[in-house]
Amino acid sequence: MAQNITELGPKEAEFLVRMATSENGIFTAEKARDFWGGSEYTKKTLHRLTNKGWIQRLVHGTYMVIPLEAGPERLWSEQALVIAPYLGQPVAVAYWSALHYWHMTEQIPRVVFLQTPRRRFHRQVEVLGMSFRFVTVTERKFFGLATRTLDGKTTCITDREKTLIDAADRPDLCGGIAQLAQALREACDDIDWDKMDRYLEKFGSGTVYKRFGYLIETLGIPLSATQERLRRWRSRLSAGISLLEPGTATKGRVVTRWRIRVNAPVSGI
Repeated sequence: MAQNITELGPKEAEFLVRMATSENGIFTAEKARDFWGGSEYTKKTLHRLTNKGWIQRLVHGTYMVIPLEAGPERLWSEQALVIAPYLGQPVAVAYWSALHYWHMTEQIPRVVFLQTPRRRFHRQVEVLGMSFRFVTVTERKFFGLATRTLDGKTTCITDREKTLIDAADRPDLCGGIAQLAQALREACDDIDWDKMDRYLEKFGSGTVYKRFGYLIETLGIPLSATQERLRRWRSRLSAGISLLEPGTATKGRVVTRWRIRVNAPVSGI
């Protein structure tokens, strides 16, 4: 429903202005009650403003004032990153969405991927026409988080190094192994490889070492102390043969040096 200023009463307009100019335009039902008074009247008012297209319920008891510049489609990329923290905590924008934020891919995912160490009843929710998918990880793997300010509003996102590790762990959530290869090419000069080593050790996945090592060595990705670093990575490989592209065909040549089966094409290899 398109917003129409003539549909607002003076008290409603005052309420929206107050809510829009504090807390990123996001407010609780309790804060609304402080303004309107009675609980039942507040409930009816929030319902009315929602139907008019002035506010949107994010989760139970939490609402957002819809900015005029959003337009009738309610689709704007930065707003999706700002909304994310209000959908549950702790949470961080991750996977394909983080790759796009850090300019490691030009592909824009149709879903905003959110990483969290807490299990949720609903794995995917839709807000303002945008889909948010929650991916649960163990507490041990929930780290490497950066806080960013977007148009005066804050959000949490996995940093470059952790984003690449997550992409190697779950290529299916990042556009596939070819997208990871592209991201490594795009980001190699911006990556802190000593931090990457620390992150890899903390993440503790032999399969991630395999995919990273194979791609970086085969693509000729430049990094500091290349041979020594790759030697350390090979010492941390898990037993058995892992798939380069999980969830696809299990056929393909095996690169014993990295204990990996190359079952998917990667541009440049």
